[in-house]
Amino acid sequence: MSNINAEILLPTQELRDDIPFYTKVLGLRMDMIYPADSPTVAVFSGHGLRLRIDRDAQTHPGKIRILCEDPDRFADGARVLTAPNGTIIEIDVLNPPVVMPNTQHSFVIRRLADQAPWIIGRAGMHYRDLIPDRLGGSIIASHIRIPDGGPVPDTVHYHTVGFQLIFCYRGWVDLVYEDQGEPFRLYAGNCVIQPPEIRHRVLYASDNIEVIEIGVPAEHVTTIDHSMELPNKTVNAERQFQGQKFVHHKADEADWTNFRIPGFKSRDTTIAHNTQNVAGVQVIRPNSTPTRESWHSSDILFSFVMEGTMTLEGQGKAPFDLSAGDAFVIPPNMKTTYAKASTDLELLEVSLPGAFETNLS
Repeated sequence: MSNINAEILLPTQELRDDIPFYTKVLGLRMDMIYPADSPTVAVFSGHGLRLRIDRDAQTHPGKIRILCEDPDRFADGARVLTAPNGTIIEIDVLNPPVVMPNTQHSFVIRRLADQAPWIIGRAGMHYRDLIPDRLGGSIIASHIRIPDGGPVPDTVHYHTVGFQLIFCYRGWVDLVYEDQGEPFRLYAGNCVIQPPEIRHRVLYASDNIEVIEIGVPAEHVTTIDHSMELPNKTVNAERQFQGQKFVHHKADEADWTNFRIPGFKSRDTTIAHNTQNVAGVQVIRPNSTPTRESWHSSDILFSFVMEGTMTLEGQGKAPFDLSAGDAFVIPPNMKTTYAKASTDLELLEVSLPGAFETNLS
């Protein structure tokens, strides 16, 4: 349908007092005013708004939020104004920076066997919260599964985040990303990072797909982009999104090297390099050599047991026997030992930052 306008109705006591405020202070355009001899109604537009101010309106004066790139240059830098008709005007930043909460360190064990039933979230997806206290809001880790595959009812969107990881644990999913070319299939064992504000869309999922999703900070804004279609025409694999490059890590192309803890090997996803050390992601397996007690300096160190079993021995803690589907967080400077690792053990480790010190006993 065309030629449709929506208006916000606001009251007024004296229209001639409101006109200079809405036009000169807020920079709106007056589109209509009547009756000519003694105006009681005026319509203003601008900043994505259309306002009808009417002396006969029986409604609350309301509140308007105006978002701009440089609030200090709008309305002489005022952040809160009251219009003559009583409407409150709040002025704020259009694109506020991501606020990273201070990490509240804690030792976390999350067992699949002890977990309450999965929570059914948006689009029928099932969620497990892997870090219930979210370390003070600094991180969210979710185990997500979709029992019935098929087309995913998603739209082009982006996230205002500091770091975001999607690791495909079981099954596969079809994805498309801004400036990264045609849609592709993310298989089990592979992962992507979604750099800050990269536009993307989920297209299709296999039956019983499971992913591990990490988001930093825990609470972040998702914005729908109604103007972009994906795939877009530009292909720029080297583009940086707020200092981070898009990464599609493929397990069958990765090299295995010695892990930071003896007794294990790892494949690096190159995420630390491509995020300028914001975060690191590695997959870990035992290498049949003795392990040792260790402690680390990472602000956040999260691990998810993808396959096999192990016993986590922690300083001042009873040993924890872990198996596939379990997760744990080890705070900095806590001594632990990855003991009794089964030959098929496979861990996903996510650290923030990507590089940190490990000490061995």
